[in-house]
Amino acid sequence: MTDAVGSIDMPDAEDEAPESKKPRKGGKRGKKGPFGRLALFYRQIVAELRKVVWPTRSQLMTYTTVVIVFVVVMIGLVTVIDFGFARAIKYVFG
Repeated sequence: MTDAVGSIDMPDAEDEAPESKKPRKGGKRGKKGPFGRLALFYRQIVAELRKVVWPTRSQLMTYTTVVIVFVVVMIGLVTVIDFGFARAIKYVFG
């Protein structure tokens, strides 16, 4: 049975991969030793850190203040709820 491109039993020449070529293993990283890969890793870290938009001192102080206030409020909320549960348990089990 044949279709417009070719036969089912006989694949097209484009579909066949040449057997003489071996696939590459690892690309660029495959040729480097462990120290080369480590150096590449650190160069990539430095490149990514250069892309970071660092906050100014005033922004940093604002963010820190907001976090500290939020934590204090949450500590107060949990403390109030804990005392409430403690009183309820004492009332029930007495």
